[in-house]
Parts: sequence; structure tokens; C-alpha cells
Amino acid sequence: MLFDPSRDQVRRFFLDVWRKTQTQVPMSPMELMAQEWMLLHPEYHGLFADEDKAMTKDFSVEDGQTNPFLHLSMHLALQEQMSIDQPPGVRDALNRLIEQADDVHEAMHHAMQCLGEMLYNAQRQSAPPDVQSYLECLQRQAG
Repeated sequence: MLFDPSRDQVRRFFLDVWRKTQTQVPMSPMELMAQEWMLLHPEYHGLFADEDKAMTKDFSVEDGQTNPFLHLSMHLALQEQMSIDQPPGVRDALNRLIEQADDVHEAMHHAMQCLGEMLYNAQRQSAPPDVQSYLECLQRQAG
């Protein structure tokens, strides 16, 4: 991968966006996209306000915890995929999902299930992501 940030780099990015949001400091276009998604997730705001805790906390799937940094990163990944239509066909699939859900945020949460499944399977199988299965999953989500 050309860009493979560490866990700390990802967390620092979102925490910097949160700090800039609170202090009304100008942001880059990427930071503004992240801010939009962060504001749609008030359940994470308390964590963002405690930078020390946010940088060190482990989020256990086994304990039913959602990793807010992974969640927000997936929002950004889906938004980027849609904007450049990569993989080809993802823009149409996501648009159909948005139309079906009638809510962009809800649609992106459905799409995250497909994205997460694709990434999990690729990692588990030590193989490249199966883009075709990903697109088919998005189409199934759209009904």
C-alpha cells in the first residue's frame, strides 16, 4: 500500500480534527470530511475529548466494543471509493444503497458490513481483497 498509517497516526489524525473542531481552526479538505462523519457520531465525542484515553484504549470485538477510529476510517474509505469510483462500479452500488436507505449515513453503515467482510476475508486468507464479492455484497445490501 502507498499509505499505511499506524494505529497512532490514525488516532492522532482524528483527534487533531476534533481539537480543530473545538477551537475552530481551519482544516484541510480531508479533515473537513472526517469532521462531518465525526459530528454524526456523538457517541464518540467524550472519547475524543480525552486524548490520552483515546490514544491508548483498546477496543475489543469480543467485549462488543466498536473501534471509533476504525469506524470513522471506514466512512472516509467509502466516501473516497465513491468519489473516484474505485473499484469500478462502487459508485453506482453505493448510490443504489443510498436511494434504498434514503439516508446517506445509514447506507454507509450497511456498506461498512461489506467493506469489513472483504477486508477480514482478505486478511484471513492472506489474499488480495475480493472486489467482485464486495460489489455483490453492496448490491445485496441495496436489495
